[in-house]
Amino acid sequence: MISLSTKKIRYADPYITEEDVEAVAEAVRNKRLSQGEYAARFEQEFAGHLNLKQAVATTNGTAALHLAVLAAGVKPGDEVIIPSFTFAATAECVLYVGAKPVFVDIDPNTYNVDPKCVDKAITPKTKAIIVVHYGGQMADMDPIMESAERHGACVIEDATEAHGATYKNRQAGAIAKIGCFSFYPNKNMTTGEGGMLVTDDAEIAEKARLLRNHGQVSRFHHIMIGYNYKMSDILAALGLAQLKRLNWVIQKKKEAAQFYEKLLSGVKGVQTPYVMPAASHTYMFYTLKFINAGARDLIMQHLEQVGIETVVAFPPLHMQPIYRSLCKFNDEDLRVTEDCANRVLSLPIYPHIARHDQEFIIKSMLEELKT
Repeated sequence: MISLSTKKIRYADPYITEEDVEAVAEAVRNKRLSQGEYAARFEQEFAGHLNLKQAVATTNGTAALHLAVLAAGVKPGDEVIIPSFTFAATAECVLYVGAKPVFVDIDPNTYNVDPKCVDKAITPKTKAIIVVHYGGQMADMDPIMESAERHGACVIEDATEAHGATYKNRQAGAIAKIGCFSFYPNKNMTTGEGGMLVTDDAEIAEKARLLRNHGQVSRFHHIMIGYNYKMSDILAALGLAQLKRLNWVIQKKKEAAQFYEKLLSGVKGVQTPYVMPAASHTYMFYTLKFINAGARDLIMQHLEQVGIETVVAFPPLHMQPIYRSLCKFNDEDLRVTEDCANRVLSLPIYPHIARHDQEFIIKSMLEELKT
Protein backbone atom coordinates (compact mmCIF):
# COMPACT_ATOMS: atom_id res chain seq x y z
CA MET A 1 0.00 0.00 0.00
CA ILE A 2 1.36 3.41 -1.02
CA SER A 3 1.23 6.00 1.73
CA LEU A 4 -0.45 9.37 1.21
CA SER A 5 2.92 11.09 1.43
CA THR A 6 4.34 9.27 -1.59
CA LYS A 7 1.39 8.42 -3.82
CA LYS A 8 0.60 10.42 -6.92
CA ILE A 9 -2.70 12.28 -6.90
CA ARG A 10 -3.27 13.10 -10.54
CA TYR A 11 -4.37 16.54 -11.66
CA ALA A 12 -7.07 14.99 -13.89
CA ASP A 13 -8.35 11.44 -14.13
CA PRO A 14 -10.93 10.45 -16.77
CA TYR A 15 -13.97 8.61 -15.44
CA ILE A 16 -14.20 5.39 -17.45
CA THR A 17 -16.75 2.65 -16.71
CA GLU A 18 -17.43 -0.85 -17.96
CA GLU A 19 -20.24 0.64 -20.03
CA ASP A 20 -17.63 2.74 -21.84
CA VAL A 21 -15.43 -0.29 -22.41
CA GLU A 22 -18.35 -2.31 -23.76
CA ALA A 23 -19.44 0.54 -26.06
CA VAL A 24 -15.99 0.67 -27.64
CA ALA A 25 -15.78 -3.14 -27.84
CA GLU A 26 -19.15 -3.27 -29.59
CA ALA A 27 -17.98 -0.78 -32.23
CA VAL A 28 -14.83 -2.83 -32.81
CA ARG A 29 -16.75 -6.12 -32.97
CA ASN A 30 -19.09 -4.55 -35.54
CA LYS A 31 -16.03 -3.37 -37.49
CA ARG A 32 -17.16 0.23 -37.19
CA LEU A 33 -13.68 1.70 -37.19
CA SER A 34 -13.75 4.88 -39.28
CA GLN A 35 -16.42 7.60 -39.40
CA GLY A 36 -19.86 6.03 -39.76
CA GLU A 37 -23.14 5.44 -37.98
CA TYR A 38 -21.74 5.88 -34.46
CA ALA A 39 -20.30 9.28 -35.36
CA ALA A 40 -23.61 10.30 -36.95
CA ARG A 41 -25.49 9.26 -33.79
CA PHE A 42 -23.01 11.09 -31.58
CA GLU A 43 -23.45 14.26 -33.63
CA GLN A 44 -27.23 14.01 -33.40
CA GLU A 45 -27.30 13.37 -29.66
CA PHE A 46 -24.71 16.04 -28.85
CA ALA A 47 -26.60 18.63 -30.90
CA GLY A 48 -29.81 17.59 -29.15
CA HIS A 49 -28.14 17.95 -25.75
CA LEU A 50 -27.47 21.62 -26.62
CA ASN A 51 -30.84 22.16 -28.34
CA LEU A 52 -28.99 22.95 -31.56
CA LYS A 53 -29.66 21.70 -35.08
CA GLN A 54 -26.15 20.80 -36.24
CA ALA A 55 -23.03 19.11 -34.88
CA VAL A 56 -19.90 18.05 -36.75
CA ALA A 57 -17.63 15.50 -35.04
CA THR A 58 -13.88 15.95 -35.53
CA THR A 59 -10.58 14.31 -34.65
CA ASN A 60 -9.96 16.74 -31.77
CA GLY A 61 -10.91 20.13 -30.37
CA THR A 62 -8.19 21.91 -32.33
CA ALA A 63 -9.65 20.55 -35.58
CA ALA A 64 -13.09 21.80 -34.55
CA LEU A 65 -11.67 25.28 -33.91
CA HIS A 66 -9.80 25.24 -37.21
CA LEU A 67 -12.98 24.32 -39.08
CA ALA A 68 -14.88 27.03 -37.18
CA VAL A 69 -12.40 29.71 -38.23
CA LEU A 70 -12.60 28.54 -41.85
CA ALA A 71 -16.39 28.28 -41.79
CA ALA A 72 -16.59 31.82 -40.37
CA GLY A 73 -14.85 33.03 -43.52
CA VAL A 74 -11.62 34.20 -41.87
CA LYS A 75 -8.96 34.83 -44.51
CA PRO A 76 -5.30 35.89 -44.68
CA GLY A 77 -4.90 39.43 -43.40
CA ASP A 78 -8.00 39.32 -41.19
CA GLU A 79 -7.79 39.83 -37.43
CA VAL A 80 -9.33 37.54 -34.82
CA ILE A 81 -9.63 38.67 -31.19
CA ILE A 82 -8.68 36.05 -28.58
CA PRO A 83 -7.42 35.99 -24.99
CA SER A 84 -3.73 35.38 -24.34
CA PHE A 85 -4.77 33.38 -21.25
CA THR A 86 -5.59 30.20 -23.16
CA PHE A 87 -4.14 27.02 -24.61
CA ALA A 88 -2.09 27.42 -27.79
CA ALA A 89 -4.76 25.84 -30.03
CA THR A 90 -6.87 29.01 -29.90
CA ALA A 91 -4.10 31.05 -31.53
CA GLU A 92 -2.89 28.25 -33.78
CA CYS A 93 -6.23 27.93 -35.55
CA VAL A 94 -6.14 31.61 -36.46
CA LEU A 95 -2.58 31.35 -37.74
CA TYR A 96 -3.41 28.23 -39.77
CA VAL A 97 -5.55 30.37 -42.10
CA GLY A 98 -3.03 33.23 -42.38
CA ALA A 99 -4.97 35.61 -40.12
CA LYS A 100 -3.55 37.48 -37.12
CA PRO A 101 -4.55 36.74 -33.51
CA VAL A 102 -5.17 39.90 -31.50
CA PHE A 103 -4.64 39.31 -27.78
CA VAL A 104 -6.90 41.04 -25.24
CA ASP A 105 -6.98 41.05 -21.45
CA ILE A 106 -9.14 39.06 -19.05
CA ASP A 107 -11.40 39.57 -16.07
CA PRO A 108 -9.29 39.12 -12.87
CA ASN A 109 -11.97 37.01 -11.16
CA THR A 110 -13.27 34.64 -13.85
CA TYR A 111 -10.11 34.61 -16.04
CA ASN A 112 -12.43 34.95 -19.03
CA VAL A 113 -11.95 37.59 -21.70
CA ASP A 114 -12.98 41.09 -20.58
CA PRO A 115 -15.85 42.39 -22.79
CA LYS A 116 -14.59 45.98 -22.50
CA CYS A 117 -11.19 44.90 -23.85
CA VAL A 118 -12.87 43.05 -26.71
CA ASP A 119 -14.84 46.13 -27.72
CA LYS A 120 -11.74 48.31 -27.57
CA ALA A 121 -9.73 45.91 -29.77
CA ILE A 122 -12.21 45.69 -32.65
CA THR A 123 -11.01 47.29 -35.88
CA PRO A 124 -12.22 47.22 -39.50
CA LYS A 125 -9.96 44.17 -39.93
CA THR A 126 -11.71 42.17 -37.18
CA LYS A 127 -13.42 39.19 -38.80
CA ALA A 128 -14.08 37.06 -35.72
CA ILE A 129 -13.88 36.89 -31.92
CA ILE A 130 -13.00 33.59 -30.25
CA VAL A 131 -14.35 33.59 -26.70
CA VAL A 132 -12.66 30.98 -24.50
CA HIS A 133 -14.80 29.82 -21.57
CA TYR A 134 -12.10 29.32 -18.97
CA GLY A 135 -12.00 26.21 -16.80
CA GLY A 136 -15.73 25.45 -16.75
CA GLN A 137 -17.29 28.93 -16.52
CA MET A 138 -18.65 30.91 -19.44
CA ALA A 139 -17.55 34.42 -20.30
CA ASP A 140 -19.92 37.39 -20.01
CA MET A 141 -21.43 36.77 -23.45
CA ASP A 142 -24.12 39.44 -23.86
CA PRO A 143 -21.83 42.49 -24.18
CA ILE A 144 -19.45 40.51 -26.39
CA MET A 145 -22.27 39.51 -28.72
CA GLU A 146 -23.48 43.12 -28.82
CA SER A 147 -20.01 44.40 -29.74
CA ALA A 148 -19.65 41.77 -32.45
CA GLU A 149 -23.05 42.59 -33.94
CA ARG A 150 -22.27 46.31 -34.10
CA HIS A 151 -19.06 45.63 -35.99
CA GLY A 152 -20.16 42.67 -38.12
CA ALA A 153 -17.76 40.16 -36.51
CA CYS A 154 -18.51 36.46 -36.10
CA VAL A 155 -18.29 35.10 -32.53
CA ILE A 156 -16.91 31.58 -31.99
CA GLU A 157 -17.27 29.98 -28.57
CA ASP A 158 -14.22 27.96 -27.57
CA ALA A 159 -16.19 25.81 -25.14
CA THR A 160 -13.52 23.11 -24.96
CA GLU A 161 -13.27 23.59 -21.18
CA ALA A 162 -16.94 24.23 -20.46
CA HIS A 163 -19.11 21.19 -21.20
CA GLY A 164 -22.44 21.74 -19.47
CA ALA A 165 -21.71 25.27 -18.22
CA THR A 166 -24.49 27.86 -18.49
CA TYR A 167 -24.82 31.64 -18.75
CA LYS A 168 -28.25 33.16 -18.12
CA ASN A 169 -29.76 29.69 -18.62
CA ARG A 170 -28.05 29.25 -22.01
CA GLN A 171 -25.52 26.49 -22.53
CA ALA A 172 -21.87 26.88 -23.46
CA GLY A 173 -21.39 26.57 -27.20
CA ALA A 174 -25.02 27.42 -27.96
CA ILE A 175 -25.00 31.23 -27.85
CA ALA A 176 -22.61 32.30 -30.60
CA LYS A 177 -22.89 31.43 -34.28
CA ILE A 178 -20.40 28.57 -33.81
CA GLY A 179 -19.32 26.60 -30.76
CA CYS A 180 -16.42 24.17 -30.38
CA PHE A 181 -15.79 21.36 -27.90
CA SER A 182 -12.91 19.03 -27.06
CA PHE A 183 -13.14 15.51 -25.65
CA TYR A 184 -9.55 15.24 -24.43
CA PRO A 185 -9.09 13.06 -21.30
CA ASN A 186 -9.04 16.02 -18.88
CA LYS A 187 -12.49 17.24 -20.00
CA ASN A 188 -15.80 16.56 -18.25
CA MET A 189 -16.50 13.97 -20.94
CA THR A 190 -13.88 12.27 -23.08
CA THR A 191 -13.35 10.20 -26.19
CA GLY A 192 -9.57 10.16 -25.68
CA GLU A 193 -9.10 12.54 -28.56
CA GLY A 194 -12.02 14.07 -30.43
CA GLY A 195 -13.91 17.31 -30.83
CA MET A 196 -17.20 18.79 -32.01
CA LEU A 197 -18.30 21.89 -33.92
CA VAL A 198 -21.89 22.93 -33.17
CA THR A 199 -24.17 25.48 -34.83
CA ASP A 200 -27.73 26.24 -35.87
CA ASP A 201 -26.49 27.38 -39.29
CA ALA A 202 -26.90 24.58 -41.86
CA GLU A 203 -24.56 26.32 -44.32
CA ILE A 204 -21.75 26.52 -41.78
CA ALA A 205 -22.27 22.87 -40.81
CA GLU A 206 -22.18 21.75 -44.45
CA LYS A 207 -18.98 23.70 -45.10
CA ALA A 208 -17.40 22.17 -41.98
CA ARG A 209 -18.38 18.67 -43.13
CA LEU A 210 -16.83 19.24 -46.56
CA LEU A 211 -13.62 20.60 -45.06
CA ARG A 212 -13.52 17.70 -42.56
CA ASN A 213 -13.44 15.12 -45.36
CA HIS A 214 -10.97 16.40 -47.96
CA GLY A 215 -13.51 18.74 -49.57
CA GLN A 216 -15.45 15.81 -51.05
CA VAL A 217 -19.11 16.10 -52.01
CA SER A 218 -19.02 12.45 -53.02
CA ARG A 219 -16.31 9.81 -53.22
CA PHE A 220 -13.33 11.14 -55.20
CA HIS A 221 -15.19 14.32 -56.21
CA HIS A 222 -13.52 17.31 -54.53
CA ILE A 223 -14.79 20.88 -54.71
CA MET A 224 -12.40 22.50 -52.21
CA ILE A 225 -9.12 21.86 -50.41
CA GLY A 226 -9.97 20.03 -47.23
CA TYR A 227 -8.52 18.04 -44.34
CA ASN A 228 -8.83 14.64 -42.75
CA TYR A 229 -10.58 15.68 -39.54
CA LYS A 230 -13.07 12.79 -39.30
CA MET A 231 -13.92 11.22 -35.93
CA SER A 232 -13.74 7.43 -35.90
CA ASP A 233 -16.73 5.38 -34.80
CA ILE A 234 -14.60 3.94 -32.00
CA LEU A 235 -14.26 7.39 -30.45
CA ALA A 236 -17.89 8.22 -31.16
CA ALA A 237 -19.05 5.04 -29.40
CA LEU A 238 -17.19 6.15 -26.29
CA GLY A 239 -18.61 9.65 -26.66
CA LEU A 240 -22.18 8.34 -26.77
CA ALA A 241 -21.64 6.45 -23.51
CA GLN A 242 -19.91 9.41 -21.85
CA LEU A 243 -22.62 11.87 -22.87
CA LYS A 244 -25.20 9.81 -20.93
CA ARG A 245 -23.48 10.59 -17.63
CA LEU A 246 -22.22 14.13 -18.33
CA ASN A 247 -24.71 15.72 -15.95
CA TRP A 248 -23.72 13.24 -13.22
CA VAL A 249 -20.02 14.03 -13.75
CA ILE A 250 -20.70 17.75 -13.50
CA GLN A 251 -22.70 17.31 -10.29
CA LYS A 252 -19.92 15.24 -8.70
CA LYS A 253 -17.30 17.84 -9.69
CA LYS A 254 -19.46 20.58 -8.17
CA GLU A 255 -19.61 18.56 -4.94
CA ALA A 256 -15.82 18.17 -4.99
CA ALA A 257 -15.47 21.92 -5.54
CA GLN A 258 -17.81 22.62 -2.62
CA PHE A 259 -15.69 20.37 -0.42
CA TYR A 260 -12.57 22.34 -1.40
CA GLU A 261 -14.46 25.53 -0.52
CA LYS A 262 -15.28 24.11 2.89
CA LEU A 263 -11.66 23.11 3.54
CA LEU A 264 -10.44 26.56 2.47
CA SER A 265 -13.06 28.53 4.37
CA GLY A 266 -11.40 31.30 6.35
CA VAL A 267 -7.95 30.71 4.84
CA LYS A 268 -6.28 34.03 4.08
CA GLY A 269 -4.06 34.63 1.09
CA VAL A 270 -6.01 32.36 -1.27
CA GLN A 271 -8.89 33.21 -3.61
CA THR A 272 -11.15 30.28 -4.49
CA PRO A 273 -12.95 30.16 -7.87
CA TYR A 274 -15.38 33.02 -8.38
CA VAL A 275 -18.73 32.19 -9.98
CA MET A 276 -20.67 34.93 -11.77
CA PRO A 277 -24.26 35.35 -10.49
CA ALA A 278 -25.65 34.66 -13.97
CA ALA A 279 -23.44 31.61 -14.59
CA SER A 280 -22.87 28.03 -13.51
CA HIS A 281 -19.41 26.51 -13.10
CA THR A 282 -18.60 22.93 -14.15
CA TYR A 283 -15.04 22.88 -12.77
CA MET A 284 -12.91 21.43 -15.49
CA PHE A 285 -10.31 23.39 -13.52
CA TYR A 286 -10.41 24.17 -9.81
CA THR A 287 -8.20 27.23 -9.96
CA LEU A 288 -6.92 29.07 -6.91
CA LYS A 289 -5.31 32.50 -6.98
CA PHE A 290 -2.70 33.36 -4.37
CA ILE A 291 -2.37 36.90 -3.05
CA ASN A 292 1.39 36.40 -2.81
CA ALA A 293 2.75 35.45 -6.23
CA GLY A 294 5.90 33.94 -4.73
CA ALA A 295 3.87 31.58 -2.57
CA ARG A 296 2.29 29.94 -5.61
CA ASP A 297 5.54 28.53 -6.97
CA LEU A 298 6.70 27.28 -3.57
CA ILE A 299 3.36 25.58 -2.94
CA MET A 300 3.37 23.99 -6.39
CA GLN A 301 6.86 22.60 -5.75
CA HIS A 302 5.89 21.31 -2.32
CA LEU A 303 2.76 19.58 -3.61
CA GLU A 304 4.78 17.88 -6.34
CA GLN A 305 7.25 16.63 -3.73
CA VAL A 306 4.46 14.99 -1.72
CA GLY A 307 2.93 13.37 -4.80
CA ILE A 308 0.24 15.88 -5.80
CA GLU A 309 0.08 16.94 -9.44
CA THR A 310 -1.04 20.53 -10.16
CA VAL A 311 -0.90 22.79 -13.23
CA VAL A 312 -0.60 26.45 -14.06
CA ALA A 313 -3.29 27.05 -16.66
CA PHE A 314 -2.18 29.00 -18.56
CA PRO A 315 1.20 30.60 -19.19
CA PRO A 316 0.21 33.59 -21.38
CA LEU A 317 0.67 33.05 -25.11
CA HIS A 318 1.93 36.59 -25.66
CA MET A 319 4.95 35.85 -23.44
CA GLN A 320 5.98 32.80 -25.46
CA PRO A 321 8.63 33.40 -28.15
CA ILE A 322 6.76 32.01 -31.15
CA TYR A 323 3.69 34.19 -30.61
CA ARG A 324 5.45 37.46 -29.89
CA SER A 325 6.25 37.91 -33.57
CA LEU A 326 3.08 36.38 -35.03
CA CYS A 327 0.35 38.07 -33.01
CA LYS A 328 -0.87 41.59 -32.36
CA PHE A 329 -0.81 42.95 -28.82
CA ASN A 330 0.51 45.56 -26.43
CA ASP A 331 2.15 44.27 -23.24
CA GLU A 332 0.64 47.16 -21.28
CA ASP A 333 -2.84 45.98 -22.26
CA LEU A 334 -2.29 42.47 -20.85
CA ARG A 335 -1.30 43.22 -17.27
CA VAL A 336 -4.23 41.37 -15.72
CA THR A 337 -3.37 38.30 -17.78
CA GLU A 338 0.25 38.43 -16.63
CA ASP A 339 -0.70 38.99 -12.98
CA CYS A 340 -3.17 36.10 -12.94
CA ALA A 341 -0.74 33.77 -14.69
CA ASN A 342 1.81 34.45 -11.95
CA ARG A 343 -0.62 33.64 -9.15
CA VAL A 344 -3.01 30.89 -10.26
CA LEU A 345 -2.73 27.18 -9.55
CA SER A 346 -5.22 24.46 -10.52
CA LEU A 347 -5.72 21.62 -8.05
CA PRO A 348 -6.73 18.03 -8.85
CA ILE A 349 -10.45 17.62 -9.49
CA TYR A 350 -12.49 14.83 -11.07
CA PRO A 351 -15.85 13.21 -10.24
CA HIS A 352 -14.36 10.30 -8.30
CA ILE A 353 -11.69 12.19 -6.35
CA ALA A 354 -11.61 10.87 -2.79
CA ARG A 355 -12.42 13.29 0.03
CA HIS A 356 -9.39 12.10 1.98
CA ASP A 357 -7.23 13.00 -1.03
CA GLN A 358 -8.75 16.47 -1.10
CA GLU A 359 -8.07 16.83 2.61
CA PHE A 360 -4.46 15.76 2.09
CA ILE A 361 -4.06 18.24 -0.78
CA ILE A 362 -5.33 21.19 1.25
CA LYS A 363 -3.46 20.14 4.39
CA SER A 364 -0.21 19.94 2.41
CA MET A 365 -0.88 23.29 0.77
CA LEU A 366 -1.65 25.05 4.05
CA GLU A 367 1.49 23.63 5.69
CA GLU A 368 3.58 25.28 3.01
CA LEU A 369 1.48 28.46 2.96
CA LYS A 370 2.15 29.00 6.69
CA THR A 371 5.89 29.08 6.03
